[in-house]
Amino acid sequence: MAERDEEMIRGTVQSIVFQNAENGYTVLRLRTEGGDQITVTGTIPMTLVGERLVIAGKWGRHPSHGPQFEAEFLERLMPETTQEIFSYLSSRAVKGIGAKTAAKIVERFGAQSLDVLENEPSRLAEIPGITRSKAAEMSASFRRQSGVRRLIEFLTIHRLPPELAVRLYRIYGPDAQDALRDDPYLLVDPYYGADFAAVDAFALELELPADDERRVEAGVLFELSFNLNHGHTFIPAEKLCAATAALLRLEPEIIRAGMTRLSEQERMVVDRVAGLEACYLPQFYEAEEYVCRRILQMTGELEAPSNLESLVDRAEQIQSLTYAAQQREAIRMAAQRQLLIVTGGPGTGKTTVMSGILALYDQMKVKTLLAAPTGRAAKRLAECTGREASTIHRLLESQFDEETGMMSFFHDEDEPLPCDALIVDETSMVDLQLMTALLRALKPKCRLILVGDPDQLPSVGAGNLFADLIRSGRVETVRLTEIFRQASQSLIVMNAHAVNHGELPVLNRTDRDFFFLRRRDPEAVVQTIAQLCQTRLPKNMGIPATEIQVLSPTRKGETGTKNLNLALQAVLNPPAAGKKEKRYGDFSFREGDRVMQIRNNYDILWKNPNGLGAGTGIFNGDIGVIVQIDYETELVTVDFDDKRAEYAFDLLGELEPAYAMTIHKSQGSEYRAVILSAFAGSPYLLTRSVLYTAITRARELLIVVGDEEVLAAMVRNDRRQKRYSGLKLRLEEGTA
Repeated sequence: MAERDEEMIRGTVQSIVFQNAENGYTVLRLRTEGGDQITVTGTIPMTLVGERLVIAGKWGRHPSHGPQFEAEFLERLMPETTQEIFSYLSSRAVKGIGAKTAAKIVERFGAQSLDVLENEPSRLAEIPGITRSKAAEMSASFRRQSGVRRLIEFLTIHRLPPELAVRLYRIYGPDAQDALRDDPYLLVDPYYGADFAAVDAFALELELPADDERRVEAGVLFELSFNLNHGHTFIPAEKLCAATAALLRLEPEIIRAGMTRLSEQERMVVDRVAGLEACYLPQFYEAEEYVCRRILQMTGELEAPSNLESLVDRAEQIQSLTYAAQQREAIRMAAQRQLLIVTGGPGTGKTTVMSGILALYDQMKVKTLLAAPTGRAAKRLAECTGREASTIHRLLESQFDEETGMMSFFHDEDEPLPCDALIVDETSMVDLQLMTALLRALKPKCRLILVGDPDQLPSVGAGNLFADLIRSGRVETVRLTEIFRQASQSLIVMNAHAVNHGELPVLNRTDRDFFFLRRRDPEAVVQTIAQLCQTRLPKNMGIPATEIQVLSPTRKGETGTKNLNLALQAVLNPPAAGKKEKRYGDFSFREGDRVMQIRNNYDILWKNPNGLGAGTGIFNGDIGVIVQIDYETELVTVDFDDKRAEYAFDLLGELEPAYAMTIHKSQGSEYRAVILSAFAGSPYLLTRSVLYTAITRARELLIVVGDEEVLAAMVRNDRRQKRYSGLKLRLEEGTA
């Protein structure tokens, strides 16, 4: 076939060779109206077999696959003939319709099938086996598919990510395109998470003036929101103005005028912090003020029981041990303070202190609850204390507000938690907003014990809460520094403390729980890690792959989590007959895969596998296993320990494989065995605190695979990202 210049081609999709659900890039086989079979490539999202397309583009030649038609623009035509309609419906384009049902519908209604499906769904109930409710579901799915697909075309034409379509349609329905034309910058809202540059280009295509007030204000708010990802709760006005001016390529005076308008509209708050003109998003200003005010209210002393020493002695007897001086002090303080912080590194006895406080509170008749930021941390807390523990989100009973599109909690000032004391573990992971919600849910006199390791990585969310509370000097803090005998025999513990003090870890011991395998080639690193997970640890040490977690400082690169997950899936969960899979983006999710939720989803439904409980919300960092992929219902079922959730195919972007994860994502979790990839990367990620956090994730075994020079560089690199936060200063000044 001769190569030609730009032309228009009509045809019917015969098969989908490849489709990236995230960006819509597709390779398909098309039967043209002239009867030719051709290969078409380009951004053609949500394409289905049997679909009729009009494609504008030009011919090119792939070095391996020969001539290909490169699509630039396209128009979708609904199937017309009965064969086309059958192909379209049997491709599972409509939820609830497979090949058998498609055949029945086409046999009954012929060329009018799609019109009946969209406009007269009740007639589908004339077909045996289709109830009126089922017909309504099919029609709703068809209309939604049609609306989403038209919206995707609109987004694609304007070079906006097609995955935005689902959320836009959920909020605006068939009016989504009009809403975008009215205000393209609505896509900058965190709910959509669209790239500002792409949205800005779209707005300028719609001929919005470069200095349009909506553009300026959206740019300022984008810079504020963007910096939340770096942990800042505010941005100095001077930096905010300069960053926005550079982003929008406008004069600073125009940006300052926009900032003034936002302040007057109360869409941004300006305050003085440490001599800086601090610019906040309103919710973070309010959160910082509230946390400060509430913490200051809780810092006073309580009247201790007259027999406190005997109560602590009795707690020792209950635990069958003798407390060290620092541990005893922490337990005593729990009786004397409404608010207490307990800090310490690995092996210093934080768990012993928490169990001791529980034993003390039991004697004092103080009803106590336990919580942690993540599911794994809560599970470990429960195992260590022998008491029930939950995530903070579940404790507060998170719920999704459909009107605002935001999360809310059932427990607050009006519905406080039913407890007299709350112990929170892994507090370094708690961000400003979560602490705000937690404090709102406590009774005025409720005790709060915050436990954690301030040398680990700070929270992913905004704020530097745990460190700010400690450094302010306003909260009673007991620091555990003594490493106990049993822990001192662990090379994991000793190396963690060595790294934290800027010393190199011991790498040449082979008789403990910390091993180093030198691999200076990235391919060798990946191969070694795969072998360790597949055979060496399960066979030689009796540690199954399900109890091994691979960690890497980076996502990208040959030894990053993205590549490691592909390699590990290939050996731990390869394709097999009868094992279903669903491709999304660059990864094929497969039944049996270990996966992780990568953003908070407050409205997803879950049920206990035993059917005895249900709720909403799967949260960033939750780990599960895919137990079923159902092509008919277009659902992927994932077990998250005691929660089973179903994901529609278009929600798979909220999951990623979790055979390997970044060290940041592993915070708050502990694993029987950890394999750490240590290879060259960005100095922003290869830091001492990152290495320290990785080492402290391992309970029984840690194997480092890579280059010792990388480890040495990480130990030397004590870079800690500066976070703009006003909490410490507010606490020091005693003002809110």
